[in-house]
Amino acid sequence: MTESSYTNWYSMSDGALAEHIGAFVSHCRLEQNKTQEALANAAGVSRSTLSLLERGGTVTLATLIQVLRALDQLQIMEAFTVKETVSPLALAKIEKAKRKRASKNDR
Repeated sequence: MTESSYTNWYSMSDGALAEHIGAFVSHCRLEQNKTQEALANAAGVSRSTLSLLERGGTVTLATLIQVLRALDQLQIMEAFTVKETVSPLALAKIEKAKRKRASKNDR
């Protein structure tokens, strides 16, 4: 996609990140041999909006999602999955509350 590989996302400016995303979209589009016009129509956006996205310009989040969906690249959304974790203290409380013995049934 780009000549240099960025491993420190925090050091990149917002503009550089937007350009990186645009380069990704452009790369995927070309890999699928789609024109900007064809992809824009499939995504339900204008060709000029897609061009702006590919150049790293400001577009809405909804536009980015529509384009990613049209490119079949929604697997990127995995990065936004929230994984629930249990703190060690909460885990200890859960373990303490678990039954340790069966009760005797007198019937």
